[in-house]
Amino acid sequence: MSSTFWGLIKLCRPKQWIKNLFVLAPLLFAGQFTNLNNLAQAFIAMLLFCIASSATYILNDLKDIEKDRLHSVKSKTRPIASGILSPQKAKILMAVLYTLLALAAFFVPIVIAVIISYMLLNFFYSNYLKHQPLLDIFIIAIGFVLRIYTGAIAINVTVSSWMFITTLCLALYLASIKRRQELTSHGSTTRKALEGYSLNLLNRYAEMSAISALLFYSIFVMSERPKLVITIPLVIFGMFRYWYIIDIHNEGESPTDAILSDKQILFTGCLWIIACIYGLLFTK
Repeated sequence: MSSTFWGLIKLCRPKQWIKNLFVLAPLLFAGQFTNLNNLAQAFIAMLLFCIASSATYILNDLKDIEKDRLHSVKSKTRPIASGILSPQKAKILMAVLYTLLALAAFFVPIVIAVIISYMLLNFFYSNYLKHQPLLDIFIIAIGFVLRIYTGAIAINVTVSSWMFITTLCLALYLASIKRRQELTSHGSTTRKALEGYSLNLLNRYAEMSAISALLFYSIFVMSERPKLVITIPLVIFGMFRYWYIIDIHNEGESPTDAILSDKQILFTGCLWIIACIYGLLFTK
């Protein structure tokens, strides 16, 4: 019973929920985090995105059982591929998650509409687009943009175009690094799209995306949120540190694991949040 319970939890990949913090970005940058109603709406939207992303992970794991069993890492870490959970139990959990989203549609229909578009995008990604070089990393990046948009409509605020393009570039950077590390560690055998990449190409994609993300974030802050100019050095350090652990420690195949396992990045992230709150609340 205990192994089944933890297998179900692991199947939802709670560590990956850190990505859904992007849903809260409009709440932070709009300075609405002191509004209790908007705070609640934003967290509900983030929770619903966590449910949707977990349902998507389960669907992908069910589809890729045989492939995951041949993978040196996934065969041990994925609950279905490793035999901890049966496909039937995974399907029941997925049905429960879909039911929760269907019920939520009665209360926050617009938020659910965007989340459904995210799930449909991931369905096409899993079945076709993830095999297409370049398209695969752009689909991943669009998923992060949809998270930002979900957070904005949940609290009914307008999001700057600079925030959208910054998010897109940052996500392209992380996705490019992820593909680079996959190609370095496993070659092109574990993912068909990797056959269309080279290390040199992925390095150039990552560099261009990182530079663009820093540039657009700086423009966004200086033009629309000048109180947050103190956060720019923190963003630069965070990206430098991430590239350091990629290059020196060979992390990054899982961006979430790389970020959560590095104390300096976590500390920088906390400082960034504190600096944002201080800049928006206490500076003139």
